[in-house]
Amino acid sequence: MSRPRPSCMLLTMSTHITYPLTFLTLSPISGCQEFIGNSIEFAYGKRADNIQGVQTLSGTGGLRIFGEYLNKFFPKKNIYVPNPTWGNHIPIMQNAGLEVRKYRYYDFENRKVDFEGLIEDMDAADDGSCFLLHACAHNPTGYDLSDNEWKQVSDIMLRKNHLPFFDCAYQGFASGNAETDAKAIRLFEDEGHTFGLVQSYSKNFGLYGQRVGCLSIVGKDAEEAKAVVSQFKGLIRPAYSNPPRHGVRIINTILGDESMKALFVDECKFMADRINSMRVELVNNLIATGSTRNWDHVTNQIGMFAFSGLTKDEVIAMRDRHHIYCTLDGRISMAGVTTKNVKYIADSIHDVTK
Repeated sequence: MSRPRPSCMLLTMSTHITYPLTFLTLSPISGCQEFIGNSIEFAYGKRADNIQGVQTLSGTGGLRIFGEYLNKFFPKKNIYVPNPTWGNHIPIMQNAGLEVRKYRYYDFENRKVDFEGLIEDMDAADDGSCFLLHACAHNPTGYDLSDNEWKQVSDIMLRKNHLPFFDCAYQGFASGNAETDAKAIRLFEDEGHTFGLVQSYSKNFGLYGQRVGCLSIVGKDAEEAKAVVSQFKGLIRPAYSNPPRHGVRIINTILGDESMKALFVDECKFMADRINSMRVELVNNLIATGSTRNWDHVTNQIGMFAFSGLTKDEVIAMRDRHHIYCTLDGRISMAGVTTKNVKYIADSIHDVTK
């Protein structure tokens, strides 16, 4: 006689039934607490009672939860994003119900940070506005602020009572040093800001398919941070209920062991150095083709992407003539440039820009 299928009551009470209990292996709404603690320490350099967080569906999920939090509790119902910014920032925040406004970030003509325009726009915004900031490896431009510029941004945001919200998608994978890539975050925490931070582990840990992220808040005290996290959980529950488990176990294994963490940081540096070497090779090959354009901005940038300066028409021509694909704003993935294809890419760029 076949054994009857046990009920949920039997599954939870029996000590000898060995059927897999899917509902008992789920993470709580907030996710894995060990992972959250490791993420907070990785970004902020410490753990503190006034820094609390939740596990999210990578950076995208964390952005959406924070956007919905702003829509529900933030009186202005808007957010400022840099111009330009990662293309998905805008629809994420719009779909969360916010009005998206832009602040100047990049000087397209001179191919550098428009810091004067950035400060002017932050100063002109209504007091208490929310600004999305790229913690490192600004996407798509590859231009980050200097330490002194970050200090000026911190000062004006404190004076204007603005709410900073950092998107950190490349820690350790930008400069090659995880501590350096977190300097802006730690500066703002040291200077007493209340702010939000979303971390993605898709690039630096290569966990795109696992959707691993963390959304944290720095409150004025532990009670405020806990109250905000409770609202995050209220938004997560009807959205996706709880996050996946496998990817965070990988990260906990690495960040929870000092020797493995050190190895991870070294390997990120190896990759960052390789990408930077490809920037140099790309520019050298462009010069060798006879290109008369100034390509210094390619080597002055940082991170996975090069904001090449190619126009939309040039991008389309390169795609049609040479089957090289990049976004229409000219952003090239430097991670895809290798010693085997760099000359072909340079020749193709020269062909559509000469």
